[in-house]
Amino acid sequence: MAQIAFLGLGVMGYPMAGHLKAAGHDVVVYNRTAAKADAWAAQYGGQAAATPREAVKGTEFVMACVGNDDDLRAICLGDDGAFAGMDAGSCFVDHTTVSAKVTAELYNLAKESGVAFVDAPVSGGQAGAENGVLSVMCGGDMADYARAEPVIAAYARICRRIGESGAGQMTKMCNQIAIAGLVQGLSEALHFAQEAGLNGRDVVEVISQGAAGSWQMSNRHETMLDGKFDHGFAVDWMRKDLGICLETADEIGASLPVTALVDQFYKDVQKMGGGRWDTSSLIKRMSSKA
Repeated sequence: MAQIAFLGLGVMGYPMAGHLKAAGHDVVVYNRTAAKADAWAAQYGGQAAATPREAVKGTEFVMACVGNDDDLRAICLGDDGAFAGMDAGSCFVDHTTVSAKVTAELYNLAKESGVAFVDAPVSGGQAGAENGVLSVMCGGDMADYARAEPVIAAYARICRRIGESGAGQMTKMCNQIAIAGLVQGLSEALHFAQEAGLNGRDVVEVISQGAAGSWQMSNRHETMLDGKFDHGFAVDWMRKDLGICLETADEIGASLPVTALVDQFYKDVQKMGGGRWDTSSLIKRMSSKA
């Protein structure tokens, strides 16, 4: 079993760190809000640290799951950052959804210190984290990935190395691009059913068994019809992710017209006060019946 630090105990990180402890690893946690780290330690029997540097002392692996580029830099860099305390030969695994730019920056800085860096963003939402069935898409050196994969397996249904450093983040962008279009399409289908006087649940029961079926349809149609949007991954975070996708698309010359449109629809949801609603709330902007 490994000595592991887990940095960031949000709706994803908290259960992910718990799965590592349940798998028998020795786990030290850090969270910006110390009370959450203390609560995790009390629940799982691990340890809480006051700084990232303190948390990573003597560990083989450091897993991180924070909010954005700036949050990731904050826990990695500086006198109290993880990189200042990690031993040469240890491995940093970043589960945060961030830009490829910050991934390249931190990969290079880690290498200068003799530390491995694997970008490993996840998909599956809060439920996937709680149930230990996340999809993990990785970038980095093959040998480093091979070391980290058995540890990641504690909370993964599938874990794959897609390519060199940054490939994991690029793959997560593909994931978010696909979700944006799917949720908008499902919102329009349910809205159309309502306006046509159809029973939305009956409609989904039939069409979900054909070519229109999707995870979003199976898992979100009922709460969308009920106007309940409390499934964890918030619109604010989706807009952050789509912003990364659109910026990167400009850099590489990719065309994302649907993604750009759906991003503006999510902006409408934010204006409605739905920044903390989950991403299925796209239907909310379509009619007063939603």
